[in-house]
Amino acid sequence: MEAVDTVVVGAGVVGLAVARALALQGREVLVLEREGAIGQGISSRNSEVIHAGLYYPPASLKGRLCVAGKQALYAYAAQRGVAHRNCGKLVVATDDTQLASLAALAERAHSFGVPIEPLSAQQAQALEPALACVAALWSPTTGIVDSHGLMLALQADLEHAGGLVALASSVQQIEPVAGGLVLQVQSPDGDMELAARSVVNAAGLWACNLAQRTTGLAPQHQPRAWFAKGHYFALADRAPFSRLVYPMHNAAGLGVHITLDLGGQAKFGPDVQWLDATQPEQIDYAVDASRAAAFYAEIRRYWPALPDGALQPAYSGVRPKIAGPTDPAADFRIDGPAQHGVAGLVNLLGIESPGLTASLAIGDHVAALLRA
Repeated sequence: MEAVDTVVVGAGVVGLAVARALALQGREVLVLEREGAIGQGISSRNSEVIHAGLYYPPASLKGRLCVAGKQALYAYAAQRGVAHRNCGKLVVATDDTQLASLAALAERAHSFGVPIEPLSAQQAQALEPALACVAALWSPTTGIVDSHGLMLALQADLEHAGGLVALASSVQQIEPVAGGLVLQVQSPDGDMELAARSVVNAAGLWACNLAQRTTGLAPQHQPRAWFAKGHYFALADRAPFSRLVYPMHNAAGLGVHITLDLGGQAKFGPDVQWLDATQPEQIDYAVDASRAAAFYAEIRRYWPALPDGALQPAYSGVRPKIAGPTDPAADFRIDGPAQHGVAGLVNLLGIESPGLTASLAIGDHVAALLRA
């Protein structure tokens, strides 16, 4: 049986950040990725936003790791030459019924030390003349990043520290044994068993599924996955804004917002469509063009001048949630031995937005758990 000190399952941005952090501790790290390239799941199907940390309770993992991760990500991107831009974001109230929620969001940001500035409609429109709103919040620390460039930098750091990424390698089962864990792995070279002292399940959409295929975990540590699909539509014309614009958020997501890529192209999304799929293999990523009608209605609340026919289907992504459509939003779950009792195992469950922003902080958090 082959053996390695530490295995990280999943080569998305979070898995690579975790693997990098562990390799920098001096560990021997192997990343197992089921796809034929890194970052083919959640990491390649999101808004590429560096979130400020406005939306999450201060005591939550999402809140703490988002704020710490944001600071680390800006510094890392600058140091490693990863394309990014600190463009800022406007969160807008489009009618008077949203003013109380906007004020509550500002208060939450202040309590967490996240910079935020209330703006009148006139002040917001001075920044973005095409904008329609009754009030807004200015978030100066929100930005955008090239997620693929980020993952390539993380992989390079990992490999420079002696780590490896094995592609087309799917973990089928994890079993605790004396002194570590044994993984059943499928690869083009055939099935194999791999022993490891530590295993980090950073499998994204497959993370809950893999937890359910880990022997020795109690049912409460094997939550079911809920999949929320979000569609994105691209703007055919020149972007009307130079900053990100977000409506007031809802329980499932941050609303149909406008984000910009590093080339200045605008895209809108995501909406929220809860899927019946119970396994990631069942997900259909096709963009339903008929959903454009709802996009036009939502976007025109803050950009009334959106022309008919200006939206083009772009892509979709799926959030791996651990709370269903009628449940309160769930925090990240980073379950280590102190939670589930299995030595050497860390499960990352429900790592959705702001996972990209928090990735470096998640890496440090997991490294600290396994150092203890």
